[in-house]
Amino acid sequence: MKTIVFIGSYKSGTSKEALMIAKEMGYYVVLCTDKAKYMTSHPDFLEVDQFVFIEDLLNEQQMVKEITKLMEKGKQICACLSFIDPYVSYAARLSKHFEIAKISVDSLGVMENKIAIREKLKDLPMTPFYTIFHPDDSIKKFGKENKSLFPFIIKPPISNGSKDVLFVETIEKLVSALTFLQEKHPNNPLLIEEFLHGPQYLVEILVYNKEIKFLALVEQEVLYNGRFIVTGYKFPGEVGEDEYRSLKGCISSILEQTGLSNGSCHMEMKLVQGKWKLIEVNPRMAGGAMNRIIEEGTGINLLKEILKVHLGEEPILPEKKKNYVYARYLTINSRGKLLKITGKELALKHDGVKYVHIKPHAGRLITAPYSMGNRYACVIAVSEAAEQAKAIALKATKEIKFYLEPF
Repeated sequence: MKTIVFIGSYKSGTSKEALMIAKEMGYYVVLCTDKAKYMTSHPDFLEVDQFVFIEDLLNEQQMVKEITKLMEKGKQICACLSFIDPYVSYAARLSKHFEIAKISVDSLGVMENKIAIREKLKDLPMTPFYTIFHPDDSIKKFGKENKSLFPFIIKPPISNGSKDVLFVETIEKLVSALTFLQEKHPNNPLLIEEFLHGPQYLVEILVYNKEIKFLALVEQEVLYNGRFIVTGYKFPGEVGEDEYRSLKGCISSILEQTGLSNGSCHMEMKLVQGKWKLIEVNPRMAGGAMNRIIEEGTGINLLKEILKVHLGEEPILPEKKKNYVYARYLTINSRGKLLKITGKELALKHDGVKYVHIKPHAGRLITAPYSMGNRYACVIAVSEAAEQAKAIALKATKEIKFYLEPF
């Protein structure tokens, strides 16, 4: 039985959608998880044929043992992959171990570490100024030596969804941020980068046999609250011809330097005074509703084509339509126990609204946003004009109401 093994999944977003697509493609779907509750929550994972519980998903010896068991029971393992950090390169390494498909293991591994990727790309012009704070460095001394650099960004080398990415503009905030991150990530170096001013874009990329098969530009709207929370996505991101040509050149240079010949990734870029600067690289498709955004805009199911690359097949990416798409994510400004969320059906009735997702269930504690995980609803609208798509989505979001019990 042809089987795809997934390592880790959330209950919604890209990782969950990948399970559904694999099932639609006719594969037996195995989910390796460290969440025992998933195995008893089948209504949330109807597309999963078999769960494999592993307490530590990064226990490679145990993972190899479990996949071998599957093979011994007649499962033909066709792909092993993950859309969740830090399992992306790990899954690619397992694919290599079982000789499944030629995915760029080393390249994906470098992309998973924010310090490693900066060091790899340090000589490229799109790399902004950065430095590294080591565990044994003096916070006060570092602050005095680098006070001319304010403002800047501090982040741990392994993170996702804007977790623990902090904006610092004074020595006092620097001391506070470094102390906080050192306590949360003990004995780890921290990446410090210059803060760049300019519009921010997400670039989805799929590479097959060293050729860029797909490149999608999405403009991001970012909420700056001491963290960096993306609340809006405009597709396609609109830039001039020269800027787009320059962007493709930057992407090619980055891919060549990292050695990505088979696989997918997304990059976050800023356009700073007409020059592209790299914010970060992630070795997987962006999470949330990114696949839906691209499919509504182009007709291309990018996740399906990514799965095909992991299966050793050439992706086929004909653009079937051209729409403007706007996705709006909702956050809240308070903290409390969720009683209910209303308005989903009303939001869906707005002409042009294609998708409304409500994330949390009643009873959950929800808060103001500290990471992308604190975005609690999403509305996607489509139109023939970019501003109209945005206006539709924003109007529809007003239907959605959060009812909280203060906590």
